Amino acid sequence: MDAINTNQLLAQLREMASKAGIAADATTSAGTGGEFGMLLKQSIREVNERQKVAARLAKRFELEDPDVDLAQVMVEKQKASIAFEALVQVRKNLLKAYQDIMSMPL
Repeated sequence: MDAINTNQLLAQLREMASKAGIAADATTSAGTGGEFGMLLKQSIREVNERQKVAARLAKRFELEDPDVDLAQVMVEKQKASIAFEALVQVRKNLLKAYQDIMSMPL
């Protein structure tokens, strides 16, 4: 069974967040669970906001706003999709880590 390395998990979370265009708090450390929880909540809020922005932009395009073009809408939609996928992967890894911990013998 693989040992869970919290520093590696946090590094992966930061890497995925940066690829998705989500600003990670540079002062966060893996030492306390509260800071990790805050980072996770912040990431969820930022992914949600990115999806809302993409939806608003798509709505403006549908209403034929001259300031919005199709390429801009598609890029924002893709950014929101990638950010959401990164968040799903983090969730998947956290659940796997939790299940691994719960299945360990005492």
